[in-house]
Formats: sequence, structure tokens, C-alpha cells
Amino acid sequence: MKILDRYILTSYLKTFLSVFIILMFIFVLQTIWLYISELAGKDLDIWIILKFLWYVSPRLIPLVLPLTILVTSLMVFGNFSENYEFAAMKSTGISLQRAMRSLTVFILLLSVTAFFFANNVIPYSEYKWQNLRRNISQFQPSMAIVEGQFSQVGDGFNIKVKEKSGDRDQFLDEVIIHEKKAQRPSGNYTVTIAASGELTSEEGSNTLSLILRDGFRYDEVLVKDAKKMKKKPFIKSYFEEYTINIDLTEINNKDIQKENNFSNHNMYNIGELFVEIDSLSSSYTRDIAVFSENMYFRTGATKFKDSTLTAKLDTVPISTILDIYGYRQQSEIVNLALSNVRGTMQSVEAKKTEFKIKTKRLNKHEIALHEKYALAMACIILFFVGAPLGAIIRKGGMGLPMVVAILLFLTYHFIGIFAKNSAEDGTMHPFIASWLSTAIMLPLSIWLTYRATTDQGIFDIDSFLQRFRKTPDLDADKVVFEDLSQKADISAEEATLLQTYDVHQLKRVVKNYRQYGYSPAYRVGALQLLDRQGISQENLNITGDLYNKNYTLAETLINKFRKNSIFSLLFFGLIWVLLVVTIFIEGHSTKFSFILYIVQIVFVIIYYIFALRAKNNVTKFSQLTQDNDIIDTIHLLGAPFFFVIYFYYRKKMKRDLSKII
Repeated sequence: MKILDRYILTSYLKTFLSVFIILMFIFVLQTIWLYISELAGKDLDIWIILKFLWYVSPRLIPLVLPLTILVTSLMVFGNFSENYEFAAMKSTGISLQRAMRSLTVFILLLSVTAFFFANNVIPYSEYKWQNLRRNISQFQPSMAIVEGQFSQVGDGFNIKVKEKSGDRDQFLDEVIIHEKKAQRPSGNYTVTIAASGELTSEEGSNTLSLILRDGFRYDEVLVKDAKKMKKKPFIKSYFEEYTINIDLTEINNKDIQKENNFSNHNMYNIGELFVEIDSLSSSYTRDIAVFSENMYFRTGATKFKDSTLTAKLDTVPISTILDIYGYRQQSEIVNLALSNVRGTMQSVEAKKTEFKIKTKRLNKHEIALHEKYALAMACIILFFVGAPLGAIIRKGGMGLPMVVAILLFLTYHFIGIFAKNSAEDGTMHPFIASWLSTAIMLPLSIWLTYRATTDQGIFDIDSFLQRFRKTPDLDADKVVFEDLSQKADISAEEATLLQTYDVHQLKRVVKNYRQYGYSPAYRVGALQLLDRQGISQENLNITGDLYNKNYTLAETLINKFRKNSIFSLLFFGLIWVLLVVTIFIEGHSTKFSFILYIVQIVFVIIYYIFALRAKNNVTKFSQLTQDNDIIDTIHLLGAPFFFVIYFYYRKKMKRDLSKII
């Protein structure tokens, strides 16, 4: 490795590690704040909390790593530009691409590492974190009773207190207890209300004693007789002091290392996701097929036979099928049909919710699959966004580069979030949602890299405004004088022919040599003969005989027409492609099809801009040739025929070019 590569790589790695540690610390703090309710007030050991943070850290890498690469690239390359280190490199012939070579290799290796990390480490840590989370949620100490809300203590008691006091918060005011009993159905059938209470227990004991004072105990009586049940019988008893003993053996014996048998889409690697997606997709397709068959059987259509009531139909004139039956039977048939329709609608609504949940689950698995690949690509693309942008803005440090990096990353991140939320409910395809933010950053990275390698700014205002200013055609006014000191490279026959021309004919050769099909050397020979006769190139330029400016202008118009027409045809093709895609997905994704319609409208506007510019080129060309054969209506309204117009005018303009003499 050369000294320059080592220097750039070392500078980048130092900044990379610093930024990564700072950002990881910030995101971990945000995670603590997010899950503080699950950790606080549960008498957890410090190692359990550290373990919780250790397992949650890998799931932060898809956020921290791309942002770190973007910030580091901006800071390092901005620093190089600000300290004129890039200027020194360029003065020695080292381009920006050469300076980025070592970092490009590093980023490629880092993206591959990020892919394997997302495929192996993150699923494992997600599984361990979710297990630890569930175990912590069941880990309740005997004194954890929160003021103003119900707290579950043991399996059978929900306790709510208004206020706690005392040196150990052992005194309680306004106590409400909902007690569950194993021999009864699920529900709060026993309620105890007391004005005050006191928590007492011996150190190391698995029994919590709750002494209640001045209260009532309500116990609902369950009877089998429905008539008696309507009276809602219950037992009410008053007490001055009542003691409840709560067994805390199961609570104090909670295993924080317990492995729970559950899984979700974030706990699978790529191989497992392919299997799970295939299984979910097959199950979903099978459920839809079974449901449609059940709905068909419920209609009773399979029970009908063509031979039913055939004889009666031949003898009795009827207008509807109900006329076959009596009035009483008709009423029963209609009521039965209405009942079947209502039942079918209820089944459809229930299944609609069920299928929506299954669709969301399937989409989440597909998103998780594509995100593993998208993370690796995001690392590469954001590097090629940050590095050239830092070289362009020429500002290092934690100031402007940090602001620009955060704005870019927030744009990238929020586009991804909105797209994934749309994909979960089926509005957008999971593949598009996972790659949308990365695909948007890709052209930005290419554009910035091109601007940086060609020593251009982000946006050249003067060049942009110049496009809207009316400037003369430089190609037409450009004057180039030929070097007449050397002999013209023409044949003896051509030289002899030139000798026979008079001054007027020589001027025509000089001015219109391209129309006549003469070579540039033949024109130089004519200029030499005129110069010997005292007619210089300056004199020919003054009289307008040095160049045919109309011909040069016509060639410029032909080139502009060709460019504008190509862009018109390009956007015209994109409009048709988007139209086909929109028709294909219109029934599946309303929101995405709406976005495509908006894009089509934009493309139509761009198409007409280039088409009108092409028409303007043809108009100017026709003024030079004095030919007014222009089909304005087709240019403006006949978009589907523009490709025909293009080939017609391209051939016509080439043919008419020879008329400009």
C-alpha cells in the first residue's frame, strides 16, 4: 500500500470509529429512553440491563452504519478539500478517483461484512433480545406496586393504590384489589376495597402479607339458574382488619435466561426467510382457495338439478322462479336468502381481516429479506454520496458536513419508513419499498461523483441562467482563418481546375465548398489563389464570402433538432411503460398507481417541452430554406405520431441542407 493510500485510509478509519461510537451511544440512549418503562422499578441487576443493551445494539446497526459512512465521508473529504490536500494531489496528477481507491476497497469489504452481519448476527441478537424482554416483563419484585394504576402481584392479585408512604413505601392509601380464583371462570368476581393498608413480610420470605383496614369485600355469587342470575346476587362483607397472604415463590424464582419458543421475521436469516415466505405464501393461497370453495358451497348452487320441477315449469306460466312456490314458501325462501346473504357478508368481513393480517405478515417477511441486501448497497451508495459532496463543499469538521449528512440521511431514512409502512398493508410491493430509498440515492451518488471528478460545483447558477438567455448561435458567428503558408494537399488535376476559375467562382468555392462536395484542402487551394490576387481572408469575411453562415446555422439547428427529438422519444417511451405498469398494478395498489399517474403527468410535460423545442428548430430551419412545410398540429396534439415526424423531418432537413447556397 502506498503512503498516500495509507494516509487517506488511516484518516478515514479514525474518523469512522469516532463517529460510529458517538452515533451508537446516541442511539443506545434513545433505546434506553424508549424501553425505560420495561426496565425501571423492577429491581434488575446491572448486568441484566447491560445484557439488554448488548442484545439490542446489533438491531441499531442498519441505522448507525449508513449514517456513519455518510458523515465520515463528508467530514474527511471536506477536510481534504478545505486544507487544499486535494489540490496538492491534483497538481501531482492524482485524480479524485485515484484518491478514493483505497477507501472504495474498504467500503466494499465493509458492505460485504454488513450483509453477513445482517444475515447472521442481527437475527440471533433479535431472538435473544426478545427472549430477555419477555422474561423481564414477568420479573416483578414483591414491593413493585405503582401508585395510581393496577399492578399485578402474583398470579391472582391486581392491586391499585392511590398513594404510598413510609420509609419503605409500606403504607398504602385507598386500596383496591381484584382477586382471581382458579376454580372460577376468568373474570374479577372478588373485589376488596380498603381505606388503608400495610405491606409486611420477613426478609428472605416468599410470602407477602398485606394488612387491610376499614374496608369492604365484594364476592359475586355464580348460580346456574338463569332467573336468579338476572338478580345479580353477591356477598358483601365489612371488615376492620383483613390480612391477605400472597405467595411470591414463582415471582422470586423467575429465570431471566429462560428460552421462549417464539419467532418473528427479524429472527430469520436469508435461507430461513425463503422457506418461511414460501410456506406463508402457499398457506395464504390455499386459505383463499378453501374460503372461495366454502362460499360457493354455502350458496347451495351445487344442490340444484336441471330436472327439478321440470314438469311444473312446462304447465305453469311464471315470470320469476318464486312463482313456482306458494306465498308462504316464497316468504320463507326470501327470508332464507337474506339470512344467507347476511351470514356470507359477515364471513367475508371476518376473513377480510384475517387475510389482511396474513398479507401483512407475509409482506414483513419479504421486506426483512430485501433489507439485508439493501443494507450492503446503502453503504456503497452513501459513500459515493458523501465523499464527492465533501470534496465539493470544501468544508470539514462537525459543522456544515454534519448538518448536510443528517438532512440527507433523514431524507433517505424517512423515504424508507414511509415505503415500508405502505408495503406492510399491501399498498406498495415489498421489493419496491425495500429498495426505493436506495434507488433514489443512486442517481444522486452518480451525479455528485461526476461533478466532483470534473471539478464542478453542485449547482452552477450562471450556467443555469444562461440557458434562459437569448444568445447568438456561436457556431454560426465563429470565424476561423486558414493557414495559407503551406501548400494545399490537392491533386494536380484539382490544382489545374482551380487555375481556370475566375474570382467570382473561387469565392463560391470558398463559401459553399461543402454544398458542392469539395474537400477542405480544395477550399484552402482556392483561398491561396485569392490571396495571391490581393483578396485576403479578412476581406472575404467582411463581404460574407469566407463562410456560408446560413449553412453553418442550419447544421446547428439540425443537431439541436436531433437532440431534442431523442429526448422527446425517450420520455414518450417512458410514458407508455409507466402506463402499462399502472394498468397492471392499479387493482393491487391504489396509492402507488396514483404516484405513477403523477410521474406520467410530469413526463408528459417534459415530453411536450422537448417536442416544442424540436418544432422551434424546424421552424428556424424552414426560414433559412424558405420552406413552410411544418405540421404544427401533429407536433402539438399528435404525440403518438412524433416518432414518424422525427424521421420525416430528419430526412427532409438533410435533403434541404444542400439548397442553402
